[in-house]
Amino acid sequence: MTGHFQDQEGLPPERWVTLERRLIYEQLPWLRLYADDVRLPDGREVDGYLQIETPGYAMIVPLDEKGRIGLVRSYKRGLDDVDVQPPAGMIDGDEPPQKTARRELLEEMGCEAESWHPLGSYVMSGNYGAGWAHIFLATGCNQVQEPNAGDLERQQVLWIPIAEVQAAWRSGGFRQIGAAAGIGLALDRIAQLKGEA
Repeated sequence: MTGHFQDQEGLPPERWVTLERRLIYEQLPWLRLYADDVRLPDGREVDGYLQIETPGYAMIVPLDEKGRIGLVRSYKRGLDDVDVQPPAGMIDGDEPPQKTARRELLEEMGCEAESWHPLGSYVMSGNYGAGWAHIFLATGCNQVQEPNAGDLERQQVLWIPIAEVQAAWRSGGFRQIGAAAGIGLALDRIAQLKGEA
């Protein structure tokens, strides 16, 4: 959000200085864990400040011509439960996030979109890193093939009216922070687009 609140007067935007970085654990392509020795702006030094590096991913909130949002119902290991979330997938290497988003929408939902609306890129943890989420609203979605995610779990595609998704979002019905953020950003953009019509 450069150019917004970061540019306000007050707390100086001083960065920490990395004195040394040690790779503690690596399980590619999923995770790298580092311990950084850092110097704070006031001169204090902190040893072993953990940084988590995971691949970035693209999340897509699909909207079809009937005013329904596309979601995927599947098992999520972090929750050890079945959950509902927008389609998403890991970015391959230096692939542009929107290319990943197009690929994942086609794989997981079997859809293509008429218009793409970038909703921003967000680090998953302000203190530890943990990868970037690139979120998109895809409008004018229509199915062009059968979904074939090829993931580890079976998935069920759901198309739910905007009002129902909004009610679930407001009541805490999305248990993954990425899904809750993506839905909230998409609902805001959808309201903006309706206001422009």
